[in-house]
Amino acid sequence: MSTTADPATPPAPPAAGKVYRIGTRSSRLAMIQTNIVRDALIARNPSATFEITAMKTMGDKDKVTALHSFGAKALWTMELEALLLDGEVDLIVHSLKDMPTQLPDGCKLGSILEREDPRDALVMKAGSPHTSLADLPPGSVVGTSSVRRGAQILKQYPHLKLENARGNVDTRLRKLDDPESPYACIILAAAGLIRMDLSHRITAYLSSPLVLHAVGQGAIGIEIRANDPSVASLVAPLTHTPTSLCCLAERQLMRTLEGGCSVPIGVETKYIPATDDAGAKIEMRASVSAVDGTQFVEVDDVLAVDNDEAKAEEIGRAMAARMLEQGAGAILAEIQKNKEAADAAAAAAKAEGGEVPVAE
Repeated sequence: MSTTADPATPPAPPAAGKVYRIGTRSSRLAMIQTNIVRDALIARNPSATFEITAMKTMGDKDKVTALHSFGAKALWTMELEALLLDGEVDLIVHSLKDMPTQLPDGCKLGSILEREDPRDALVMKAGSPHTSLADLPPGSVVGTSSVRRGAQILKQYPHLKLENARGNVDTRLRKLDDPESPYACIILAAAGLIRMDLSHRITAYLSSPLVLHAVGQGAIGIEIRANDPSVASLVAPLTHTPTSLCCLAERQLMRTLEGGCSVPIGVETKYIPATDDAGAKIEMRASVSAVDGTQFVEVDDVLAVDNDEAKAEEIGRAMAARMLEQGAGAILAEIQKNKEAADAAAAAAKAEGGEVPVAE
């Protein structure tokens, strides 16, 4: 009997019969996003098995310390990356905005899925008569752990007060609605609320000129091992090219400015498809603000991308260079100086057994 395959029978896909392990944080939103990825992979590879490994990262466990006090986004990712590099999982699903722009050796960004609404969302306390930040009386407390959000809000509304608000989405909403809590409102990513079927809690969407969103906000990123071509081929079809090009430009801008989660860098990026007369373009607006909102640099431009990842990153570098020319470097240097002073004060207080100050 001949062993020659029937030429009319297509070869089995590379993933057929294999088991893939997906790493993720254990929060409800992280699991929703991971299931979005898992469902997309199953649809393309129905004979493969995809198992989810969920864990609490350092950022999930410590819900008190202000985010910028950690000094890096790695608090959301490094423990999962250890599993990835050890071969315990094959891919990791992240909110792209939580991913550092410099990944560990041996890791790379394998895919960026189509973006949900990237804007920030204003969420008023349940029963509040107010519908905008402009409505709030002086001294009203805005809950946010993001220096980016806080800086941009204070630039427009210096009469408002910021207070740290940590925890997952459900925890923050409970804190907001507690009659004993000080918060008049909190600011969250609209994408998270939409994915969790909590759109009804969005009082208003925030966008330019008031608030530019975080780099990568609204997008899901898949991190893989750099030396794993099989998994690279598995996740590549999930990439949404317009989202990926915009996010690569945003991440390169942040990387060039040496930004992190403690630096108030905001962006708004739009993909403009090619026409008969011109290739695809990216329209980008970017800003960096002093933490108190008193100083800021903002630039915007429309630049050719031609569906080329290298050109997308060049757009990010070019926009960052323009910001530095206009004074962003001095703002970032002052932020770093203040952060180092705050870290030193916190370390001294901890050494003396006192209370560690938490600053927004």
